[in-house]
Amino acid sequence: MSIDHILASNDLGPTITIGEILVEIMATETGNGFSPPLTFTGPYPSGAPAIFIDQCAKLTNNAGIIATVGKDAFGEINVNRLQQDGVDISAISVDTHLPTGSAFVRYRDDGERDFVFNIVASAAGKIVKNQNTDTLIAKAGHIHIMGTLLSIPGAWEMAEYAINVIKSRGGTLSFDPNIRKELITDDVFTQRLAYLLGKTDLLLPSGEEILTITESSNLTDAVKKTFAAGVIEIVLKQGKEGATSYHRNGKTVSGQAFQIKEIDPTGAGDCFGATYVSCRRLGMSLNESLTLANAAGARNVQFTGPMEGTSTLKELHKFIQNTPRKI
Repeated sequence: MSIDHILASNDLGPTITIGEILVEIMATETGNGFSPPLTFTGPYPSGAPAIFIDQCAKLTNNAGIIATVGKDAFGEINVNRLQQDGVDISAISVDTHLPTGSAFVRYRDDGERDFVFNIVASAAGKIVKNQNTDTLIAKAGHIHIMGTLLSIPGAWEMAEYAINVIKSRGGTLSFDPNIRKELITDDVFTQRLAYLLGKTDLLLPSGEEILTITESSNLTDAVKKTFAAGVIEIVLKQGKEGATSYHRNGKTVSGQAFQIKEIDPTGAGDCFGATYVSCRRLGMSLNESLTLANAAGARNVQFTGPMEGTSTLKELHKFIQNTPRKI
């Protein structure tokens, strides 16, 4: 397979994802934990799959999500934003009994974060198969899976069904692990992870995630194990150091990061992944896709709120033109 054509063309059908839609509510001051009482800002539209698909829609106008929100103002905030940005919201269900998912976040002084999530016990944790989800899956050309999906009841069955349908019609799969090390000891989880790696065309790990999912001690072994599992391309997200693409044919390409002042890093990796997937599906070269993806991640961290910095292609080109690269 050509290195420039590992993902199904955008013409085959939309990029879709399955997973949580949340509101994010952020503490305005840094520190540890959530006491004493704090001042917060938000709610902001959020959820890794939602951020990802919002960025895809801004670039391709060909993207949809399968998810559930509550019948409340937080759900409306998210659905309205996604629809406004061009996402196909037809497969978003509304649960009349459970609230929309939420995430409370506080940044520590060292840049790490404390979270309080409500996902599994909210509408976000109740993903249901219906006619609308089947219709979206049937026309999709690419599916993006995130590791968070593996812990949402019912979501795995939906993902497995969608992968089989999309792959059977020539579609492709990208996978962003986002996996905690302690989960790897769960037998069901490891079986699902092995299944996903065997179906994945493009793997998008961050930092040391590739070591975790392959149980490797070094990057060289991790890359070999990933390709042996069936993956065609790995794009390693390296934050402030940019990103590196590893192809099964042996080619390695690095993309430089941009010099920016970070305000809020939440969502940067999702914007990177969405832009890389979208650009590759639109037929752009590996190098151009890496540049635009790095730009999308960098631009997003200059905004407060995880979905506030999603970008159009015009905005990315302007950002690239006006922002120096790291040397």
